[in-house]
Order: sequence, then C-alpha cells, then structure tokens
Amino acid sequence: MAQQINTSNDPYIIVSSDSHAGLQCEEYRPYLDSSVHKEFDEYVNERHENRRLTEEINGEYVEEWESTNAEGLRGAYDPEVRDKELDADGISGEIIFADGDAVTGMESPPFGAGLAAGQITDPRLAFAGAKAHNRWLEEFCATSPARRAGVALLPITHGVDEAVKEVEALAGKPGIKGVMIPTLWHEASPYGSDHYDKFWAACAETGLVVHTHSGEADFPSYGENIAMYVSEVAFWTHRALWQLLFSGKFDKFPGLKYCVVECGSWWVGDLLWKADVNFGASWKIKKMSSRMKGLLTKLPSEYFGESVFIGASTMSRYEIRERDRNGIDALMWGTDYPHPEGSWPNTAERLETDFQNVSIEDTRRLLGLNAITCYNLDTDGLREVADRIGPTPEGLNQNSELRTSPTAKRDGRWWFDEYGIEWKGSESGH
Repeated sequence: MAQQINTSNDPYIIVSSDSHAGLQCEEYRPYLDSSVHKEFDEYVNERHENRRLTEEINGEYVEEWESTNAEGLRGAYDPEVRDKELDADGISGEIIFADGDAVTGMESPPFGAGLAAGQITDPRLAFAGAKAHNRWLEEFCATSPARRAGVALLPITHGVDEAVKEVEALAGKPGIKGVMIPTLWHEASPYGSDHYDKFWAACAETGLVVHTHSGEADFPSYGENIAMYVSEVAFWTHRALWQLLFSGKFDKFPGLKYCVVECGSWWVGDLLWKADVNFGASWKIKKMSSRMKGLLTKLPSEYFGESVFIGASTMSRYEIRERDRNGIDALMWGTDYPHPEGSWPNTAERLETDFQNVSIEDTRRLLGLNAITCYNLDTDGLREVADRIGPTPEGLNQNSELRTSPTAKRDGRWWFDEYGIEWKGSESGH
C-alpha cells in the first residue's frame, strides 16, 4: 500500500542527512585512555603544524571563512550554538558525522580516526581515537536525542571483534543511530568477504546503520592534483555499497542498512540500470545472473529505500529532477553543516529555489521522511521542532496543487519496460 503523505501547508520536518561535529583536537584528551596520551600529544602537534601549512597556502580563505562564520562554527562542539544555527536553517534534526572542521582539520578525532580512518596503521590508535570520539558524541547527542542522530566511529579494518564489542556498547545509547566504517579497506579484507560478517550481524541486530562517507580516496595516485581526486572520490565512497550488495549481505543479514554519504546521487541511476539489466533481464541473464544464484533475492534497485540509502547532501537541481530514477525512497537531503561546501548558512535560499517545482509529497520524502525511515527517528520529537522552525510548502514557493504522478517511479526506472523486467511494486512504488 502506498504511503499516505501529508500534502497540506504544514511545516516540513527537515532532517539533514549529513552534518559534522567534533571537539577541537586537543580537547579530546579527557576522553582518551591515558595509555595513548604520549602519542596523542604528538598528534595534536601535527594538527597544529598542518594548520600552519594550510594558512601559508590558503590563509586568505581561512581567515575569511573563520571570521565571517565565527559564531556558527562553534556549533561543531557547542550544543547551544548548534541549535541556534539549525533553527536559522530550518533544520529539525540531523545525522552527525565526525570531523567538524573541513578547512584546517583542527576538529578531527584523535589519530585521524574520522573520515581518514583507513589510513591509520596502528590498530591500537585507531580504536583509541574512535572510542574517544564516540564517548564525546554520546554526551553531545544526549543534549537533544530527538534532534541529534550521532554516527559513531568503528575502524573495522583494524579489528572485527573489537568493533563488535563497541557496537554492543553503543546499542541503545540516546542519539546514537549509526556507525561509520573506513571508506577504504587498504590491505585488509574487502567488505564483500565473510571476514566482517559478525560485524554486519551485530549492526543488523542493534539497528545501527552502517555508513561510508566521502573524504578518503586513492591519494598516492593523485599527488597534488586535486582534479583527479574530485573526479574519483565518489567511486571510492560508494565502492563499499557494491561489495555489500553483490556479496548478498543484505539478504544474509535482514535488517542491515547501509548509507553512502556526501558523494551525491548523480551516479546512482545509471549503475542501477546496468545492475538490474545484467542480473535481471536480457540475454545476459543466463550468462551472468546464474553466477549470483543464492546471493540476491531481488533486483539491485529493489534494495534501495529498504536496505540502501543515499545521504546526498545538498543535491543539485539535476539530482532532484532525477529523483525517481535514482531512488525517491532512498535519497536524503543534507546541509553538510558546518563545512563550507554545504548549504549552511544559506540553506533557506537553497530550499526556496531548488524545490519550487517539486511536489509536496516528494519534498517531504527527500527532506525528512526517508531519513526518519532509515534511522527510525523520533517523529513526534522532530515534529515539535518543525512546528516551531520548519519552512512550509508555501514558504518554499511550491504549487500546492502539484502532485506526484502515480507512474513517476516506473517512468524514472525506464529500463523495466525497455528490457522487459517484471515490475513487482505498485505503479509509483511510493
């Protein structure tokens, strides 16, 4: 049965699928085990040296960004400031990742245990840094558990058993709704192997959503060439998705959810088209799909919105237009606060322009309902906030009479008809 969605002028519940928080690096010391304090002091010195070099190379930008947004940037670690910034942006709730400072790296977890955790070589430091951030994150999210959904750090490539223990310790903690694993596994076992199965099982059992987040890539191949990095970083970020999907982990561990964050959604539709065709239709089925027997029980696209979600951050207008092809039930909008590449502090202006020609039903899905489904969030608590600060459809310059076509999803997934693939859902699939 299709989900009935409120099409009135009630305020939108907006849940940012991508935001960041973290202490200034030296402030993590009380959350660390004393056994690593010596290494931590060295790490802090390295971070300050990194900032010095960043200021030498790009000092004018750093000064402008930090001076213009001085108060709002404090929201990376100050919950009162953060709530004011969220209110001003119309954001009711958020999914919170590590590494609050994307400009100079001064608010990164100890030893780089955040977005670049795969590069750590010492398992002891990897887990020490991750656990320190998790301890702080638990406290931070507890200041408003309905509004803050924290994503804890779990460097599974450095020890599966240790990671499972941390999952069990985090389960049920107020505000902790997911875990982030290293984007790259480097020399460790790939995520599609059986090596990590007890970890996927633990996440499925506890309901903690597994994430990879854009940031790390094959840095040795790029040198100083930023264009190469930007062109390829999305691939490295969503590579784990195909490892999990095509190794059958979502069937093996019912309830397992995975979300790929901050690499957009522009790549999704074409890959789903090819994956569905390769393993669900055309002459290739006899050659290729037989080799997937026992691994997949559905077409690849049918996992999206149930097991797989996309934290697409500040989606481009193109991505919003392609929402049905890319997965209207899986896509989640976000601000990337307080990173400069996101919509903060100009979120209101983005929403007022980018969603003008989108139906209220689809807007509610993209801005909040999909995230509520993915993370099992407190709808009543979020509604209370939204009634106070959320923008309305009228405020987003939307046409109250515009409705989602009953065939929208099937029209977007054009390959079902073109390749004769059986359509199993309702016409719209919504």
